[in-house]
Amino acid sequence: MATRAPDRSTAVSRHRSERLSRQLAHRLDVKASPYAYVAPFLLLFCAFGLFPLVYTAWVSLHEWTLLSDVHKFVGLDNFTFLLGDSYFWNATFNTLSIGLVSTVPQLLLAIWLAHLLNRPLRAQTLFRVTLLLPNVTSVVAVVVIFSQLFGRDYGLINWVLSWFGVGAIDWNAGTATSHVAISTMIMWRWTGYNALLFLAAMQAVPRELYEAATIDGASGFKQLRKITIPMIKPTIVFVVITSTIGAMQVVAEPLLFGTYSPTGGPDRQYQTLALFIYENFTKLDFGYASAISWMMFVFIVIIAGVNYLLTRRSGGNIT
Repeated sequence: MATRAPDRSTAVSRHRSERLSRQLAHRLDVKASPYAYVAPFLLLFCAFGLFPLVYTAWVSLHEWTLLSDVHKFVGLDNFTFLLGDSYFWNATFNTLSIGLVSTVPQLLLAIWLAHLLNRPLRAQTLFRVTLLLPNVTSVVAVVVIFSQLFGRDYGLINWVLSWFGVGAIDWNAGTATSHVAISTMIMWRWTGYNALLFLAAMQAVPRELYEAATIDGASGFKQLRKITIPMIKPTIVFVVITSTIGAMQVVAEPLLFGTYSPTGGPDRQYQTLALFIYENFTKLDFGYASAISWMMFVFIVIIAGVNYLLTRRSGGNIT
């Protein structure tokens, strides 16, 4: 009997040790596994997102050209010159104008299309796939085709407008006309994609709300305004912010439209901020181009924040 007590105490201590080990492993799994899951994204973000952002800020404080090995520190001189550069403010105006003309009608049309597809229809899958096709089409192909459609002499748009007595419009020459043409390309590419996002949110709205509204005699438009839009407000906030960011970064459409030049036409009538950055990079003026990039980043943050606040306050509750 005297020899069994140590064995029993050893077994108890071993059991406690194993239990503590399992508890520690469980705590580590609960606490550390989420960080392990997101670690690949964080590493990629630091390498391809955070580091370029910080490095670009450092470059913007220098007179930095590829033709010279000496990079002179100039402080905020690039930003000071930028604020007095008429080309920069012209590009800012063009970016805001194209973004406003393309984003607002695009979101309204996307909500309307999603509302139509949210009803019982035949061949729903076909319609949904069709909405996504413009987004997966090459942007180069889209711009080339729309450039032909908006051609001055043989364009389909001018041919249709001639039925109503409108003369031939040179869509590339004017500021307003070029903005409308470029905005039309952006709308065609992204309206269907945003409509599918809205449709996915609408699918989660309880059907009982629509049934009750139908019994009360509410029309389809009133159901959209009073039920659908308030219920999908988080998705609307997301789409508004992402569309705003995308509109501020538009580059392919104005670059390939007409002149294939980073100046955005002979009078810079549709040069965006992204094109202005590209133009200065082609001039190998990396310091000034980096300063423009940071100013565009600040604009995006401010405009996205304003859109977020305005969108959150709008919509209201179901009444």
